[in-house]
Order: sequence, then structure tokens, then C-alpha cells
Amino acid sequence: MKLSDRILYEDNHLIVVNKLPSEIVQADKTGDVCLLDDVKQYIKEKYDKPGNVFAGLVHRIDRPVSGAVVFAKTSKALSRMTVKVKDRDFRKTYLALVKNHPPKQADVLEDFIVKNEKMNKSFVVSEGTKEAKLARLSYRVVGKSETFYLLEVELFTGRHHQIRCQLAHIGCPIRGDLKYGYPRSNPDASISLHAWRVAFEHPVTKEQIEITAPLPDVSPWNQIKGLSC
Repeated sequence: MKLSDRILYEDNHLIVVNKLPSEIVQADKTGDVCLLDDVKQYIKEKYDKPGNVFAGLVHRIDRPVSGAVVFAKTSKALSRMTVKVKDRDFRKTYLALVKNHPPKQADVLEDFIVKNEKMNKSFVVSEGTKEAKLARLSYRVVGKSETFYLLEVELFTGRHHQIRCQLAHIGCPIRGDLKYGYPRSNPDASISLHAWRVAFEHPVTKEQIEITAPLPDVSPWNQIKGLSC
């Protein structure tokens, strides 16, 4: 699917793209083409801009995850959006598919987690553990299929692999997430976690912006009942 077909929002200051599963947001050691470079190329071609084109990454989502990613088209917009993310004035809501029903229909999870750099994995630990950081999110069950439950998850902190780690800790590893205990991988190496909605005050116009990213139109996402996506 062309990048232009995945743009969820665009103005003179921001551009929001629906990231594909397994697409990398920013260049890494793999050398694979990244979404940030694709966004720069799109801007360059659409607006016939000479030389290097500016595009700044406002926030990241993991490579196996799909959904909304926000980019800034100017340095002023980027700096203002970066402050919003840091100050938690940037609301992120995810959808996750899990096989097991969580302990409660809805709950707030507060855990202390530590990132293991060598394993590129986070672990829930006891409070007071060295380098442990508080991770906080809310979830609620909003849909189901014959095999999976759909959870709506809102992040209140932005820790490494936070949703993946905290849901696994309550016995609900995300579909396809081998790293956190799901027994089988997804065919495309993705995990069934989708950055569904972002909401924030526009950095220039001050308008309240809310953007929703359509779910991947593949099984089992398109078999879920109970949530209008």
C-alpha cells in the first residue's frame, strides 16, 4: 500500500501515518527502509521541494506494532510536540488481541518494570529494584471473536515494551508476541497490537486533534465483534 493511501492527517505542520505491521519507524542496524525516510520522500515529491526535506519523529512504536505515528513537518512543530509527549499531554490508545480473558473486565495496572538491554525486553520487578520505573496503563475488554479478546489500552507512561510486558504479566500475552510468552508467531512477524488513536492539542492552531487509525483488514482483526473500528 502506498504511503499516500495511509495518511490519516496532514496540514502544514504535522503528518500522521498508519504504520504497517513490521515496518520500522526510524532507521536501525537492519538497514531496512524506514517510515521516516518514506515520509520525507513523500513530502519532497508532493510539494516539489529541492534538497533535503525536514520531517521529525514525534513518538515511536515498536516494529511489530501497527497504527498511528505522528511526524512534524517543521522544527517548531517538532519541538512543541516533543514537549507535549514529555508532559503526557499526548493521549495514546491502543488495541490488543489476547487469547486469555484478563482477570477483570477493566482495570488500571501499575507495575515497576526494568529494561534488559541485552535481551531488548522489559520485566516486572518489585518496587525499589535498581533502575525500575513505574509503568501505568488502563485496559478494558471491548470486543471478542471465537478465539480472541480485544482490549482497549490507554497508556499513562511511556516505558519500553510497556503494554506487551504488563499484559503478559497478568497472563494475557499479545497474539504473536513470542518475546512475552505467546506460543506462536504471526505469519508476518507482527504482533496484534495496534496504535489505534492519538489525541493532542495542535502545536500551532491549538485545535484539539483526535486521529483514529483503521485496523489491519486481515484476520483475526476483521473478525472481532463489539467495537466499531
